[in-house]
Amino acid sequence: MGRVAGEIVGDTLIALVGPAGAGKTSLAEALLHTAGAISRRGKVEDGNTIGDASPEARSRGGSTESNFLHFDYHDQHFAIVDAPGSPSFSEDAARAVAVADLAIVVVDPDPGRAVLAAPALRMLDEQGIPHLIFVNRIDQAHGSIRDLLKALQPLTVSPLIARQLPIRENDKITGFVDLALERAYSYRIGKASEQIEMPEDISEDEVEARNHMLEQLADHDDRLLEQLLMDETPEDRRIFEDLHHETEDNLGVSVLFGSATGEWGIRRLLKALRHDGPGPDVTARRLGVEKRAIYAAKTHHGNAVGRLTIARALGGSFEEGEEISTAGGARVRLGSILSLQGGGQEKADGARNGQLVGVAKVDDWKSGEWAGDAPLPPPIEIVKPARNARMAIAPRDRKDDVRLSSALAKIIEEDAGLGVTQEEGQLILIGMSDEHLNTALQRLEQRYGVAVNGQQPNIPYRESIRKPVTQRGRHKKQSGGHGQFGDVVIEVRPLARGEGFRFDEQVKGGNVPKQYIPAVEAGVKDAMTKGPLGFPVVDVAVTLLDGSYHSVDSSELAFRTAGRVAMQEALEAAKPHLLEPMHRLTITAPNASSSRIGSSLASRRGQMLGMMPRDGWEDWDRIDMLLPASELDGLDAELRSLSQGLASYEAEFDHLADVNGALADRIVAREREPAD
Repeated sequence: MGRVAGEIVGDTLIALVGPAGAGKTSLAEALLHTAGAISRRGKVEDGNTIGDASPEARSRGGSTESNFLHFDYHDQHFAIVDAPGSPSFSEDAARAVAVADLAIVVVDPDPGRAVLAAPALRMLDEQGIPHLIFVNRIDQAHGSIRDLLKALQPLTVSPLIARQLPIRENDKITGFVDLALERAYSYRIGKASEQIEMPEDISEDEVEARNHMLEQLADHDDRLLEQLLMDETPEDRRIFEDLHHETEDNLGVSVLFGSATGEWGIRRLLKALRHDGPGPDVTARRLGVEKRAIYAAKTHHGNAVGRLTIARALGGSFEEGEEISTAGGARVRLGSILSLQGGGQEKADGARNGQLVGVAKVDDWKSGEWAGDAPLPPPIEIVKPARNARMAIAPRDRKDDVRLSSALAKIIEEDAGLGVTQEEGQLILIGMSDEHLNTALQRLEQRYGVAVNGQQPNIPYRESIRKPVTQRGRHKKQSGGHGQFGDVVIEVRPLARGEGFRFDEQVKGGNVPKQYIPAVEAGVKDAMTKGPLGFPVVDVAVTLLDGSYHSVDSSELAFRTAGRVAMQEALEAAKPHLLEPMHRLTITAPNASSSRIGSSLASRRGQMLGMMPRDGWEDWDRIDMLLPASELDGLDAELRSLSQGLASYEAEFDHLADVNGALADRIVAREREPAD
């Protein structure tokens, strides 16, 4: 029956991927329980699974970060990375999935929800990661498996190979036919499936389905093709060898089904993992590993061991205390090496080839870096999704400023989907979605003890002018001894949008001494930091025309003040008007949701620039829009609600646009409201 477990040298890493709610964490529990790694299978709804042990995951009833697990099955070592299904947390698992030997795409049996698997299947195709599909909750299936496969096939470049045929009784799936072995089985809850006689009413369907599977395998096996043309029955061993090569060489995607909660089909899935999936040697070749190398897939900060690097060894083993070089040029000593089981860790005897481990307290080894023996493998390119969500944050207790800075550095190192920046006088947390940012705030408080308030960031409104103005500004002050005197005449005129600020001088006769002209420009800029409407001023040109000075009382400060006064009065007279930032959005979504998305964005003052089919994605669209920055709040959640959670967008600043009428009045009035 194909390859035996002993032919794999090292541990096999399995990635569970797919849409949120498909049952990945439940499947991980079922695999561990069936393999004997845990005595009792937990339930997500009861909050007692081995994975998803963090308070954030428990509170939302779904994964917010990757779960790392392991089990043995028939003397073969397996590790699991259970990746979050929500796009909000997809960045967390990207590096661990990239070094997996095999991915299991967990999907719902409803053909109408098949499209939810599109991002996972496309990612695996693009990265060349071998994978199979597990149709979960088969006990709840009401639609046709054939219709499900038809819906899934356009989502992947590889042909789907149905390995099983469902057996139905009273419209309920109660068992399956193994098409490779031509054997029928009846499901038993929590037990191995029981072999039964082949039901007569599906015998014709079984022959048709098996022949289709064999024809797919024959596309890459000339000997099998000859046997089929000669009406010869191929031996079981050839079929299983072909199934193994289809998976290992990424030529086809096997489709199995079952139920994680009922533990239906789990043993059959384990056999497929054992016999059909590639081992670490294949992954090492795919990733360009020539010598011993260990890849830092993720960094975790915890109370027990401090900084923990989640890493996978390939091409050889590593020992605690060993000194190795990183791709970043650092020499690091490996700390304690730990095996990972959800939120728990145990001491391990080094890191075996293929093993996924935690390495404690290695400070100079960054996530995404290889370490080991030269030459190290090339970097793994990870496609980074857009980080569109933004939140202005501040500690509830101002004494926690330093603690917040330290905690932010840790959670950003843990989760590459997060970032932080300073804008408009606010500390801005950046992430994948509002859900992502709210989870980060929860983590800051529960894991690091820093309570944080979050709010929508200030919109960077600007203002400019509509007409040119010539204005005098004079500063005169006498208070005993030397006084202060500065007198300037400036011309202020509007520039085209995006031209910024220009300053020049045309003073004649030395009426403003040369040494004071830079001070006048500084004063003009002072006035521009907050114009008459309350916002920074842009796109204006200022020319210093004339002025006067006093040989004793004039100074840089006096002329700076005069420049500021002149500019303030000029701006008031030059018909100031409000500008708002406009962002160019590129939205990708299933075309069934495109019209709804267009209507939603129109209600947000969006301007449609164009819509076209998305390159390489069947039945998907790309929509280009212009949208005011003030309308981005809540957009991510709205787009997902209109597209079964699949729409995403990238936004970048495009230009400043005029805001007029009542809307401008409301914005200016809000800016002038006294702060709480």
